[in-house]
Amino acid sequence: MELKSGYKQTDIGFIPEDWDVLELGEIGKFKNGINKGKKDFGHGFPFVNLMDVFGKPKIYGNEKFDLINTNNAERNLYNLKRNDLLFIRSSVKPSGVGLTSVVSKDLLETVFSGFLIRFRDNGELDIEYKKHCFYEERFRNRLISSSSVSANTNINQEALKSLKVIVPPTPEQTAIANVLSDTDNLLQALEKKIAKKRLIKQGAMQELLKPKEDWEVKSLGEIANFRRGSFPQPYGLDQWYDENNGMPFVQVFDVDKNMKLKPTTKQKISDLAKDKSVFVKKGNIILTIQGSIGRIAVTQYDSYVDRTLLIFTEYKVPMDIVFFSFIVQEKFRIEKENAPGGIIKTITKEALSKFKMSFPKSKQEQIQIATILSDMDIEIENIEKQLEKYKQVKQGLMQNLLTGKIRLV
Repeated sequence: MELKSGYKQTDIGFIPEDWDVLELGEIGKFKNGINKGKKDFGHGFPFVNLMDVFGKPKIYGNEKFDLINTNNAERNLYNLKRNDLLFIRSSVKPSGVGLTSVVSKDLLETVFSGFLIRFRDNGELDIEYKKHCFYEERFRNRLISSSSVSANTNINQEALKSLKVIVPPTPEQTAIANVLSDTDNLLQALEKKIAKKRLIKQGAMQELLKPKEDWEVKSLGEIANFRRGSFPQPYGLDQWYDENNGMPFVQVFDVDKNMKLKPTTKQKISDLAKDKSVFVKKGNIILTIQGSIGRIAVTQYDSYVDRTLLIFTEYKVPMDIVFFSFIVQEKFRIEKENAPGGIIKTITKEALSKFKMSFPKSKQEQIQIATILSDMDIEIENIEKQLEKYKQVKQGLMQNLLTGKIRLV
């Protein structure tokens, strides 16, 4: 590849000539976190644990941390200062190991968990730049490839010390961080908007579906006929699946939270297994009765359906199926609120058939209510698509800015 003017070749790729590539061990020191006994938890001083770091690129210092009993010597040894970086040492999934959080203020009375590693550098890296540079794709790939895999994926100090990071001049670090932080602010604003719209929709749903005096009340078994799906046993035999030419096979995992199936199913069913499963044409309602109980979908493509779901086959009263989906979804929300711990752990076809449902006699009124709620769902989905688009934009920006393909200074 021809070397572009103003750039140099390094062992981790092309970068601008005035940028550096440095090993983390050259620019700072690492420290494993504290390990304490069970009796020490629940009282004492603040304690930053793995979940305080996971998916949170910054620690602001005003979070509510767990408490742990520590003495002065331990707090001096394991404290946190502004500009410190915490790495996750161990994760079930490779994608979780080595995720980082930057400490934004001195937390001298706070210690950190043995599941974390503290990196304290000598000032080579701007604090805001740190929020982003350790999430750059090539750095993450180098980190994961340096990890060891057993029951969990692990990274240790020695592996971290040898990892190379791209270090632009400080003014450019600041400029890069500003652009990426502005993008993060946009993403957060969209996430807040989605959360607000969901709350508004939930309130509207509760109000619109609240039983009215002239509405009918029937059990689910009086409203519709339904049956379980099926699949040949035992699960997992290669002969039941055909990833290349098979038909979609719907399991609990494939039912999304928006009353739809996911765009593609996790598995496809083979011709050999089809007569041992249940075929469902698109436009029919299915309901999960194991695992994540109570997820409902109006199928948007033909598929075969597993025994962990119920299929609504016909209706005994005039019923709009989208409205029906909403009232079943709302019924499960109420049932979950009343269940111990807010979770329905098991449900049978027989118990489900006794669920009491309230609905308008007029199918036209059902359609009007369903249309209002569906329109709100569409609005939320459009914002979610916008959010995904900007997440992709941010990934492209990170790739270009953190490798110097785009210069800001």
